[in-house]
Amino acid sequence: MKRTLCVIMAAVLFFSIALTGCGSAPKQPANQAQSSNSAQQETQQKKEELKKTTQFSFWTFQALHQQFIDDAVASWNKTNENKPIAIKTDVYPYDEMHNKLLIALQSGTGAPDIVDIEISKYSNYLKGKNPALVPLNKIVEPELDKMIKARFDNYAKDGKYYGIDYHVGAAVMYYNKEILDKAGVNADDIKTWSDYVAAGKKVAAAAGVPMTTIEVTDQWTFHPMISQQGSDYLDKDGNPILDNEINIKTLQFLKDMIYTDKIAIPTPGGHHHTEEYYAFMNKGGAASVLMPIWYMGRFVQYMPDLKGKIIVRPLPKWKDDGFRSAGMGGTGTSITVQCKNVDLAMEFLNFAKLSKEGAKKTWTVLGFDPIRWDVWEDPEMKADNKYTDYFGKGIFDMLMQIKDEINSINVGEKFPAAAAAVKKDVMFKALKEQSLTPEQSLKATAEELRKK
Repeated sequence: MKRTLCVIMAAVLFFSIALTGCGSAPKQPANQAQSSNSAQQETQQKKEELKKTTQFSFWTFQALHQQFIDDAVASWNKTNENKPIAIKTDVYPYDEMHNKLLIALQSGTGAPDIVDIEISKYSNYLKGKNPALVPLNKIVEPELDKMIKARFDNYAKDGKYYGIDYHVGAAVMYYNKEILDKAGVNADDIKTWSDYVAAGKKVAAAAGVPMTTIEVTDQWTFHPMISQQGSDYLDKDGNPILDNEINIKTLQFLKDMIYTDKIAIPTPGGHHHTEEYYAFMNKGGAASVLMPIWYMGRFVQYMPDLKGKIIVRPLPKWKDDGFRSAGMGGTGTSITVQCKNVDLAMEFLNFAKLSKEGAKKTWTVLGFDPIRWDVWEDPEMKADNKYTDYFGKGIFDMLMQIKDEINSINVGEKFPAAAAAVKKDVMFKALKEQSLTPEQSLKATAEELRKK
């Protein structure tokens, strides 16, 4: 019996070794096999989906814009399941991106499908008879009557629209109501710039702080004030007019606010985007500041102690029938001629930036004033969010009052050089250094521009 048992065990051992030697794998448990099959199917499905998905590349210099585009892609893919897209975004430093883009477009290779171009750089990409950007008239013109047209003129040439902005950039006055109340000043009584100066004197006397700060190394104080009056750095043909009478009087007005009326000071840090200025303003350093609507995000992010104290109002007028705002700043989103699927890219831009839903997202995602004005009265635009918590409600009611009081900017080929000169030389020499009078400073720069 024992011998028989030993023979059976030896046989079992032999066949086990033989099977292993033939490479037979041990069987997987059923649940592991199912899991493996599911993973393979999922991988295969993703490969199939990837084949159907159109890939785009997008360059920007602003991380916030990446958030907006990512959100738009997700929304697009939900409502356009038969035309899925994916966008690979590269966020570059400001100068690096614009220089890299210029080289890529000039060389004819290496440019992205879609790109953000900042307004003061935009004319660099419209030079020549055939810009390396795709005209967007097909999607812009059907919607133009619902848009702030001036914001499209900034990115146009020879009747062709090449860029779509994120916002109007309506210039407004941010008032610190707590300071105004100390001086007995009601912001709604300030109708003209003369009223503003008079109110500033009350503020300076009662609260001991300046009415405002004036940028001496940037353009956000000066440029809106001349735009209000129909002036600019260039005329419509691109010729420098920086030293015209309106501009000289306006720069002199700013200088007088600092040194004669003593209601303003040069901005701490030089301009309104420095940590020094944020700290100064956050402590109640001045009673107001002139900046575009898109500056609301800076208040929320960098000046938290002013929450509930800042109110937003139109700019004072220069004359009774004058404009109360100006469209400032901006970024035109464009499609390059190197894009391999222009029609789909155009459809996506229409969806992301021109549609009603896209316009609402520029407010809810970015906190910007949409270029599509017919959504400004939509209930969604009045819903509570971090901006209404900070500034109160009624922001878009105020914007509706001034939507027709915004001039376009003449973004000719010399605009980048003119804007740079205003930032680097004109303001500083006339207002801070005082090495030149406002007239001398503007004339010297205008002459240099005319030679270029």
